[in-house]
Amino acid sequence: MKITGFRSAFCALATTVSVQANAATIVLGGYPDQLQFVDDTNGHVTQKVTMETGLPSNIQLSADGKKIYVMTLTAAGLEVVDAYSHKVLTKFSLNTPIDKYRFLGGVPDASGHYFYAIGWHMNKLLDRYRIGKPQYLVIDIQEKKVVRSADIDDDDKVSNGRPSFAVSPNGKTFYVFSKKVLIVDTHDLKVTRRIDLAMPDSSLNRDVNMGGIIHAQRDPNHYISLFQSQDPYIHNKTFGVARFDLTSGTFNYTPIGAAPHTVEGLEISPDGKDGYAIEQNGEYGSQRCEVWHFDIKNNIAVDHAEFPCRRRFYFSMSYDGKKLYIYGAGYDIAVYNAKTLKQETDWELRNDITMAGIINLPQ
Repeated sequence: MKITGFRSAFCALATTVSVQANAATIVLGGYPDQLQFVDDTNGHVTQKVTMETGLPSNIQLSADGKKIYVMTLTAAGLEVVDAYSHKVLTKFSLNTPIDKYRFLGGVPDASGHYFYAIGWHMNKLLDRYRIGKPQYLVIDIQEKKVVRSADIDDDDKVSNGRPSFAVSPNGKTFYVFSKKVLIVDTHDLKVTRRIDLAMPDSSLNRDVNMGGIIHAQRDPNHYISLFQSQDPYIHNKTFGVARFDLTSGTFNYTPIGAAPHTVEGLEISPDGKDGYAIEQNGEYGSQRCEVWHFDIKNNIAVDHAEFPCRRRFYFSMSYDGKKLYIYGAGYDIAVYNAKTLKQETDWELRNDITMAGIINLPQ
């Protein structure tokens, strides 16, 4: 009996350690001004942190994984939150009674001194607002203001929803991933290089969050996501995986096949072997949504499964790569098994989820 009891206790302890080792925390925005922390083992909201500057519109994890940067829509604010104590370390609004800002998103540099973004500056005049051109913006987090800006060339304007961003580890280069890849010098905010790879086209009727975020959290030196390429002769489009070295600005693009109607939101497993993306065809009553599973090492599609479409949704992966998340336009997260592509459960949260994105933190 003693041996049996010891074995039972040991097995229980081993199970507890295993669960704790795999446990993680999901961080996402919630209406009207919340940052939600969710246990990814059961979907319970463990804490809500109020953003004093308003609605979270973009969240980013620092390169060292210690801070969360939250851009807010209500007051064009930026708040810095400790990733583990959940305390707000810095908060400020860029808006004044005369000057207003709107952002498409951004990313902090490795030092945590600067935040690079794309947005608009608006001035309140006596009889109207004057809306400026889209700009590259450099926000000094210590001084709590925009310290540099430059107009974006007409040919480089973002035209397919929200772009993705990255900054080189040395802070000298700002990357914008959209209809083409723009490599911007952070000193003078001039585009030094343009790459014709394009993020997959987005439907105007729903918003699928671009991939690369989860992998970037684990490896700040590289950016990996789905892109499209078009040959210059007969203009056939292919889609595939591009791997960017953020230090050198070099990349490798490997086609998977002919570009479908839409395929977006690549997420990479922790071991780098498996990738998952969303494919959608049709509109309204004829919509069809599927999760695709890719063998990243061999660049082939190995499986797919249909899931119920939403008019607007986001796609992400758990920190351990075992679960896939469909969420947004509501207060729930649909959880799918990454191996079988079947839905396991549905987590109900306390607030509607914003378009800010998702961060996964190990516990």
